[in-house]
Amino acid sequence: MNTSKDMLKAVKYYGGTLLIAGIIIFSIGFFGNVSSTLTGIGIGTVMGAIFVFLMGVFFVATEEVLEKTGRRKSKLDTLAKVTATSIKTK
Repeated sequence: MNTSKDMLKAVKYYGGTLLIAGIIIFSIGFFGNVSSTLTGIGIGTVMGAIFVFLMGVFFVATEEVLEKTGRRKSKLDTLAKVTATSIKTK
């Protein structure tokens, strides 16, 4: 539970910083007398910030669901146990 809060806090700060940077870059490109390329870079940065935040929230939600349902166990662990016990040698 504590790791989920830490992950969510990190995603929130990183996404917020990226969002603010994107808004500033977009504003400079759109309202300033500089290259219009900055407008596209600002839009891309804002979209990236939203994507990073949504993926972080998705990972935290997935981790919470796996902990509550008890499916945290790796499938590779069970597969290794099955193959190790089913091999018979002479």
